[in-house]
Amino acid sequence: MPDGTYRDRRAAGRISGLPEQARNVAVEFGRDTLAGTLSVPAGALGLVIFAHGTGSGRHSPRNRAVAAELNGATLSTLLLDLLTSEEEARDRRSAGFRFDIGLLTERLRAAIDWAAGQPETAPLPIGLFGASTGGAAALAAAAAMSPAVRAVVLRGGRPDLAGEALAGVRAPTLMIVGGEDRAVLELNREACAAMTAECRLDVIAGATHLFEEPGALERVSRLAGDWFTRHLRP
Repeated sequence: MPDGTYRDRRAAGRISGLPEQARNVAVEFGRDTLAGTLSVPAGALGLVIFAHGTGSGRHSPRNRAVAAELNGATLSTLLLDLLTSEEEARDRRSAGFRFDIGLLTERLRAAIDWAAGQPETAPLPIGLFGASTGGAAALAAAAAMSPAVRAVVLRGGRPDLAGEALAGVRAPTLMIVGGEDRAVLELNREACAAMTAECRLDVIAGATHLFEEPGALERVSRLAGDWFTRHLRP
């Protein structure tokens, strides 16, 4: 497992869509560097690390909106690009990296190690928020790094891609799926039923995969905030 080291890159002023304390960071491991945005509100109860999927990254407006709501609930957040800039360019052409769950899981584990080594995040219990294929990586990382990971939330996740790791998850897991995202909803139902850890499936009626409908993303944020607050509270 590569060791993550920290290099702080302070943002020039407020990062759009996130609180003033948000700043850019870099997680370095081996020869690679992952770009991230870290926000640590005063009195933080825990740290939520985001695992993006399907060609998305730390600039995703949906995950930034969720992160801002979590910050308001006194939760720290780390929005992370799980691919390097070169890999992202290749992924836009081939869509190959976004389905490499082993690679995404390794990067997420490096981020968890990094957070454990930083003075402001080391004391905080960790939760993982995974979207799309990032949901599989979040589950696989939670299985590999139990009990370091205390809670998992998936938004339109693909838990089926976690494979055998699904049975090893010990962290309480919340799966949030749009009611109109029928294929993904069925995959989440099957995965939740197969898990031995606490698992809850919340279906947002009328929502599609990207939760673009009015009020849908706000509902995701509230559900995620309640779940993480409950399970990350010391």
